[in-house]
Amino acid sequence: MAQHRRLLTDQDFSEAQERQFRIRVFKDDHIVDTGGVIVRFDEQTIVIQSSVSDVAYYARKDCEFFELRKR
Repeated sequence: MAQHRRLLTDQDFSEAQERQFRIRVFKDDHIVDTGGVIVRFDEQTIVIQSSVSDVAYYARKDCEFFELRKR
């Protein structure tokens, strides 16, 4: 079973990016992306890559981000 941790601060996003944690993204209480890793982030946008050709851009203010860790 996976353990979830909500990402809120730049430090949270930086740690998830460095350790390449898998990310789950929610928007309007629906899962919109799961299993990708953070490639880049700034104060407005989070960039997540799920595969070589699958890169998604999410507005930081519109979505909730969670890291997935295996127990």
